[in-house]
Amino acid sequence: MTRKAVIRNLAKAAAFALLSLPLAGTANADPLAKDVFGNTPGPTAGQPVAIGFYSKGCISGAVQLPESGPTWQSMRLSRNRDWGHPQMIDFLVGLSRAARQAGWQGLYIGDISQPRGGPMLSGHASHQMGLDADIWMLPPSSLNLSRQQRESLSSVSVVNGRGTGLSGHWNPGHMAIIRAAASDPRVERILVDPVVKVEMCRAETGNRAYLRKIRPINNHDYHFHVRLACPQGSVCERQDPPPQGDGCAEAAEWIANRIDPSRVKPVPPDPNYRHPRTFRLSELPRQCHQVGTAR
Repeated sequence: MTRKAVIRNLAKAAAFALLSLPLAGTANADPLAKDVFGNTPGPTAGQPVAIGFYSKGCISGAVQLPESGPTWQSMRLSRNRDWGHPQMIDFLVGLSRAARQAGWQGLYIGDISQPRGGPMLSGHASHQMGLDADIWMLPPSSLNLSRQQRESLSSVSVVNGRGTGLSGHWNPGHMAIIRAAASDPRVERILVDPVVKVEMCRAETGNRAYLRKIRPINNHDYHFHVRLACPQGSVCERQDPPPQGDGCAEAAEWIANRIDPSRVKPVPPDPNYRHPRTFRLSELPRQCHQVGTAR
């Protein structure tokens, strides 16, 4: 090998070694997405656009649910998670009016999304496009709560301690409100504890089509979760639709499995799963880079 070839090979090896080393400032150049979106106090301007997926996306042009209205109050204001797509805000205001027709004073509204969506510093995996909202199971006793009262007040569980039946907090208003939510054509699905789904399946004597949208899931006994479909003008990755049928037998299976856990076949964890809080900004849809860093 000639002297020039040796020098050339050494230069290539040195360059490769440099590329293999972590670059100073790499983390700052590609920060965790949760740090970018979780520390942004306000929305972007312009037309509302939901971008990406419910658990990997963002929103441009979000609007804020007013802290209080004649039939609602937004809770946990310190979290700054009361932002959403205008269709979500309109939906929540309308549902709060339906709650009054169902015999409640209105609704306590929990988390919607951050001002620009995206992964959060704590909590939710979803709620990233302004199209998800949590609605408390607690019927409002007052719609004049102070900011401090909204921080300290807690919701109630409508499921008993064994997870096998309803608690004494369930009332007909719950069913009427959830039915009204699921009957809205903008709603993609509603997540509730399986006990709630089974009760609604049992009690429904009319049109059962809306039951398909109501999906059983754990940890949804203090609130129910509403998810809207992708609005026109947005750029969403669509979720698979709920399975055909009313889903009532599936919800009953969840409860049977709680009663007898030996019925459940262990499912190995997905080795590729990552919580959205671990995503870097570069891993979100390209448009979210601009949304997250816009001035």
